Amino acid sequence: MRIWDIYKFLASLALIAMLARRESLKVLGIETSCDETGIAVYDSDRGLIGEGLYSQVEIHEKFGGVIPELASRDHIRKTLPLINQVLGESGLSKTDLDGIAYTAGPGLVGALLVGASVGRSMAMGLEIPAIGVHHMEGHLLAPMLESDPPDFPFVALLVSGGHTQLVKVDGIGKYEILGESLDDAAGEAFDKVGKMLGLPYPGGPNVARLATRGVGEVFKFPRPMVNRPGLDFSFSGLKTSVRNTIAEHSIDGNLDTQVAANIAKGFEDAVVATLSIKCKRALEYTGLSTLIIAGGVSANVQLREVLDATVAKIQGSLFYAQPKYCTDNGAMIAYAGCQRLMAGEKNDLSIEVRPRWSLESLAAI
Repeated sequence: MRIWDIYKFLASLALIAMLARRESLKVLGIETSCDETGIAVYDSDRGLIGEGLYSQVEIHEKFGGVIPELASRDHIRKTLPLINQVLGESGLSKTDLDGIAYTAGPGLVGALLVGASVGRSMAMGLEIPAIGVHHMEGHLLAPMLESDPPDFPFVALLVSGGHTQLVKVDGIGKYEILGESLDDAAGEAFDKVGKMLGLPYPGGPNVARLATRGVGEVFKFPRPMVNRPGLDFSFSGLKTSVRNTIAEHSIDGNLDTQVAANIAKGFEDAVVATLSIKCKRALEYTGLSTLIIAGGVSANVQLREVLDATVAKIQGSLFYAQPKYCTDNGAMIAYAGCQRLMAGEKNDLSIEVRPRWSLESLAAI
């Protein structure tokens, strides 16, 4: 019998025995999809019991964006030490783990391979099951980490640097894409506008901070695709409008600080209004009254306030994770992986990542 057959057999026995005894399941989550190394341990009974995060912002800041090769190399340096740190701070050893979850996609292929290789190798050595988690499913389920999680079904707005999607969620793995961006994601547009305004990397959060000093209605940018039927998004035209406005108001290549703040405010207003209109339309289309927002842009204060008012008008409910679980993190991967491992899912010994991966292809549990 080959070694991987022995591993699969032992991992299956361990998972079956654990489920049969209905013991709690301690799952290590590994997130390395882009430029942040996230590690966490989630206990199916006790909840989140340990976490750690290392950001690569300082590495990529000088380039104004993520350099994939540098991201991969830094994950190699940081993943194992961070795992040891989180386990130590949680009072656990590797042998206390019952399963390992790692981000298998979407994301940067080199960065994904680091987490997948570490997670799969650890699982093999510990003779425990492992599972590759869909990065956006992790984001989608992040609000479940809160003390008052939403009940299924609901509409989810996944809004990040790489994705802008509206999803009807009937349960874990029961996903229907209602609409998505046809070009730039909302978070990507924020980052690019930040670069246009000469703001430090990452641009998105800095645009939001600058917008707090801006005056609304000075610049009213277009709300793309809101006058068309459907639930798809497009932010490239809005981005172009901002670029032209910056050029029109620059003097010798310089932009007055208040004008820059007003532009940032006008841009943020346009993005938030567009997302709000589409969310309202999605709730009406599905007949649901519960909306969750997830992903990096869901930490935006104005977006939360506007969507809260939007769902209040239909006597609905808005749910979101605390800011540290909106951006990439290990906790969401540990939670999503725990749910699938408890349902009896696990992957074989092969190390496989999927830089592109549809949510709708996931199995329901």
